Amino acid sequence: MRWPNGHRAGGPRSLRGKLTMANVLLLALGVVVATCVSVMGMRLYLLDAVDRELMMSRDSIGETPLTFEQVDSLTALFALSEKMGSGASGDDTDSLVQGSLFVAVDRDGQARTIGGLAPTGTQRALAAAVDDPAALAADTEPHDLEMRGDHYRVTAGQLADGTTVLLAASTESLREVVARALKLDIAAGILLTAMLAWLTMFSVRRRTQPLEDMVETSTAIAEGDLTRRVPSSREPTLEVEQLRLALNSMLHQVESAYRTREHSAAQLRRFVADASHELRTPLSAIRGYLQLYDKGMLRDPADRKRAWERVLAEADRMGRLVDELLTLARLDQEPQLRFRDVDVSRLVRDAAEDLRVQQPERPISVRADGSVLVHADDSGLRQVLGNLLANVRIHTPADVPVRLAVERADDGAVRLCVADDGPGLDADDAARIFDRFFRTGGGSGSGLGMAIVQGVVHAHGGAVGVRTAPGEGLAVTVTLPVRAPVPA
Repeated sequence: MRWPNGHRAGGPRSLRGKLTMANVLLLALGVVVATCVSVMGMRLYLLDAVDRELMMSRDSIGETPLTFEQVDSLTALFALSEKMGSGASGDDTDSLVQGSLFVAVDRDGQARTIGGLAPTGTQRALAAAVDDPAALAADTEPHDLEMRGDHYRVTAGQLADGTTVLLAASTESLREVVARALKLDIAAGILLTAMLAWLTMFSVRRRTQPLEDMVETSTAIAEGDLTRRVPSSREPTLEVEQLRLALNSMLHQVESAYRTREHSAAQLRRFVADASHELRTPLSAIRGYLQLYDKGMLRDPADRKRAWERVLAEADRMGRLVDELLTLARLDQEPQLRFRDVDVSRLVRDAAEDLRVQQPERPISVRADGSVLVHADDSGLRQVLGNLLANVRIHTPADVPVRLAVERADDGAVRLCVADDGPGLDADDAARIFDRFFRTGGGSGSGLGMAIVQGVVHAHGGAVGVRTAPGEGLAVTVTLPVRAPVPA
């Protein structure tokens, strides 16, 4: 997988690579420190053992009150040599390089013969390597010495007559042990580092899988798939799960906003097209009659009167259409409503009387007992009732009964219902009844009445719904809250 910037998910600049690199570096640092401490501790321990043996041999020389001549003449030389760990073999070989050795030196630092045995080459080399045997004998600690490419720890003791005896022990075996331990620690450290790197990559890959899912989801959304969401991982961590929930919530809001914008844009395009069509019809009629009049084709007074009446009717229709569009535009922005206590029962009775005057033959029933007050705009509610009854008057036969009812719900809200026994609407038409310029069956009217009803009711903080079916009439219910929202 690749991140959007083109780098692989496991590359050095990725979170996974950085975490792995940090863990590897920390372990490597720990291995180096542990190796140094263990190797230095081992070396000091082994070196201390060598020094103890040398100091014991040195102390044994100081405790023996013998002169060099006595030592040279004693037949117990071999016993003394064994006591001091001598490895002299009498030949000029380097067989003693890996063990302990001693040599007696005179005041000039030259190796001396003991018991008739001439000093070996290694003994002479030891005597030559020590610059000041007397100072070495006075020192309380052994010193490092390199001789013929090998390393020794060396000290010195003095006999009763002042003869200096140099004591040395090879540290090559110690160095080999330390070198082997160092190689073992390095091998183990490399193995542990490699294992940690693999485990870290595996663990981080599993832990960061939700982040990779977020990247894939974001990429898919950027490519147009707004329905994608970040899936939940099997072992979510608290922070990652919180991030996933927040991102999904944001994506849901983005999708909703995008859908709303698309819907609003589609409505606006349809509204502009419908408004253009509705305005073009009366304008075309007016233009046509004016052209007939201008060309002198309306010579008969009856034709001129009829044309003039049609021009006035179309102009009046266009004026009403413009007024309704302006009303909707105001409702879409910030409606300037004057809220006060309004008796809805009185408004319903007034609207019913108006309808009886217009259609005396229509049966009208009103159920509005007492006074039902609501905080609302009086003219806005009158317009709602007028549009609902106009819808009944236009789309139902004149002998179809209509029922008006007002009641207060248990929560204090006011419900206003206008119902008729007309032909009703199917589900598709009912879903579009509040769309602007929608007219069932291409009937008369501007198609803006129900849209204005919905706009006014929403401006009051209420809701409007319909209940209808083919052959079962239409019932529109308006619900108004106890207190309308305070205008901004």
